[in-house]
Amino acid sequence: MGTYLITGATGGIGTAVAELLRERGHDLILTGRSPDRLDALAGKLRTGAAHAATQSIAITPGAPPAAAAGTGASITTIPLDLTEPRRIEAVLAATELPARLDGVVHAAGVVHLSPVAALEADEWMDHLSVNLVSAAEMTRLLLPALRTAAGHVVFVNSTAGLRANPEWSAYAASKFGLRALADSLRAEEPSLRVTTVYPGRTATEMQRKVRAQEGHPYAEDDFAAPGTVARVLVAALETPRDAVVSDVTVRPN
Repeated sequence: MGTYLITGATGGIGTAVAELLRERGHDLILTGRSPDRLDALAGKLRTGAAHAATQSIAITPGAPPAAAAGTGASITTIPLDLTEPRRIEAVLAATELPARLDGVVHAAGVVHLSPVAALEADEWMDHLSVNLVSAAEMTRLLLPALRTAAGHVVFVNSTAGLRANPEWSAYAASKFGLRALADSLRAEEPSLRVTTVYPGRTATEMQRKVRAQEGHPYAEDDFAAPGTVARVLVAALETPRDAVVSDVTVRPN
């Protein structure tokens, strides 16, 4: 079994990916802004997994990992605020990350709709910090472990990374940048596999907020399920080594 790190693990797609990878018996390193939500997710995965023998490890910067009783696949949680990418290196340095990583799934993201005329610098910086710069910094710091495993990097992008619509400029710009990051990484690191997933509108809390910003009601059935996107993503991870799914778009039907 492998070891996978997931950013934005407490969000809709991130959680769905964690659930699928856990079902397959992989070790997980889950990151997110809220320690409480990370703990809740780890508990859910621990009690709901088909594999009974599980470790649950919670890491806080500067403290050694504390493991629950049991052996087998592990779940590690690392509270991490991606709005401050300069601090990521210190947080990761204070943890005991494995020497090899089979994959990193960049699922974290933020969005706030606004016309260009109303977007202030702080809003641009928030979008770029979380959606792009933190993904680049995390990837840079984890490259040695990824190279050791000839691992896989997955960027959860958006169809907004393919086409920018009115009031989506900051979010789309960050996602266009994420697409460029993935393309450059793929060319620079031939031992790694790099996949970009472009989900369309997905039934997540982020989508609920977007619909509110647009002034429209939110109906979960109108959108693709997070689990559907996760299945496409995990299928890319499980593609045999003789090929790579470099780009895939998942749209609601």
